[in-house]
Amino acid sequence: MVAPPPSPRAFVVDVARASAAFQDVARQMGNQFLDKQEIIRLMLVSAIAGEHMVIVGPPGTAKSAMIDMFARLIDAKYFEYLLTRFTEPNELFGPVDIAAFREGRYTRRVENMLPSAEVVFLDEIFKSNSAILNSLLHLINERKFQNGPEVLQVPLISLFAASNEVPNDDNLAAMFDRFLIRVLSDNLDSYHFHELMKKGVALEVRKMTGRQSELRPAFSARDLRLIQSNFDKFMVFPEEFLAKYKSMIFQIRSEGISVSDRRAVKLLKLFAASAVFDGRTRVHDGDFFVLRHIWNNLDQVELLAEIVNPVVDGYYREHPAERRFIGPQASMDDLLAELGLIRELLTSTSAELSDIQLFSQLKNLSEIKIALSAMPGETSTRMIREVDQLLETVFASSKFGA
Repeated sequence: MVAPPPSPRAFVVDVARASAAFQDVARQMGNQFLDKQEIIRLMLVSAIAGEHMVIVGPPGTAKSAMIDMFARLIDAKYFEYLLTRFTEPNELFGPVDIAAFREGRYTRRVENMLPSAEVVFLDEIFKSNSAILNSLLHLINERKFQNGPEVLQVPLISLFAASNEVPNDDNLAAMFDRFLIRVLSDNLDSYHFHELMKKGVALEVRKMTGRQSELRPAFSARDLRLIQSNFDKFMVFPEEFLAKYKSMIFQIRSEGISVSDRRAVKLLKLFAASAVFDGRTRVHDGDFFVLRHIWNNLDQVELLAEIVNPVVDGYYREHPAERRFIGPQASMDDLLAELGLIRELLTSTSAELSDIQLFSQLKNLSEIKIALSAMPGETSTRMIREVDQLLETVFASSKFGA
């Protein structure tokens, strides 16, 4: 007997449970890596959407460490490799099957190699040779691998790559284009230095003493495939959302940033995946943050931020209840940005806030103060004073002073 399909309510509950697992991964990684919250979110969004992502940045900025930890928090077949121009195809795709070769067939043994993996990490991907790149292009884009006369359908969900620099060789343009998301990971600023030293010392001590805690997967490749098999339920976009998206895409193109029609369509998957990460079944303008990370070179990073940030920040000002949670692991930059939004909202004379909105902002300010209290330094002390002043302003208002 065939089981009846799940009810819409049951499916929503599954999304909520999946969202809790995704956010658990984000929380664990956020505890380990300072000021990398957006990169971590994008890794999860890419995996949910079944797309690929490259992290670019100088050595020592946690690129490989983040991807390695991410892979260990997913129950999936994993393959990783450091590429050089001397890397040979058999190192990635498997050795030639000698028994088959003796019978006149040229095939590879792909067990436990890249063609059998669900999550893949390739470090320094743009240093590989043309033989590797050509095979990867077909595998990444079509999820197929030519193994002798047979075409294998590979189980790849997402391929993550890291590079110390953006490729400027035309021969690498096709490979770079396969990564829908391009993220910059840079050295931390002075705000995070103290906490970096604290976490770094703790990590080195755990390594030397062998006391590193074992990571347990929070979700599996099967969970991701279940969501992806139901992705039509999330790929529904209101006309207002699409109109705003169209405006932003053409503004981005007018700045000389290339966004092909194919990429513009694929980005819709990432907006939907961002909603799923939050436990939503519908997108909102806050999901446009993804567009900050579609640059083709580093000169375009600031241009994209200037276009995207007003839309995203404006949405959270108008919908404070949907703001992302500010917890004790938030970065100083996150807290500064959030405090600025709340200050603008509370001091704006353009619209009067309702009781619910005011209470929501009081709760947000309290959360920020708790997070700041865990951050030593003059900046956090100054920000706590600003929070206290805002709280006094709210309580002194007629609405609360009555």
